[in-house]
Amino acid sequence: MKTTPALALRGLLAAAGLAVLGYGIHGLLTMERATHPLQAARWLIGGILIHDLVAVPVTAVVGLLLTRLVRAPYRAVVQGALLVSAAVALASLPLWRGYGGSPDNPTVNPLPYGRNLAIVLGAVWAGAAALIAVRVARARRRLGSAPDPS
Repeated sequence: MKTTPALALRGLLAAAGLAVLGYGIHGLLTMERATHPLQAARWLIGGILIHDLVAVPVTAVVGLLLTRLVRAPYRAVVQGALLVSAAVALASLPLWRGYGGSPDNPTVNPLPYGRNLAIVLGAVWAGAAALIAVRVARARRRLGSAPDPS
């Protein structure tokens, strides 16, 4: 069997990933006071269940609706904007929901995260709308410059 550089790199990256995974599991199981293994297991299992029972079906339904509602040249833009919107909203969920905040210490969550999320999502969708407008203009130009078949 021939070893290619890509195959060797893939094996090296897999070994490094497994080593990091092993280090994390070792830390989780040996530093019980700091890591709370049962709580970590609950979060891990909950994350898997939410992914499999909520995220995947919702993504499939939205994808099916997009194929029916959005024309092909613009569908990829809408899909990209939805993907970025979901990732940003989920990554910032603890902030805009106010988790971890303390009424006694207003400096813990000092910014209006809900408003800031709305600004970021507005920018994402404004960019998507601009890209769709460019594609519409290009399509119209192509149709206008097509030779007359008569």
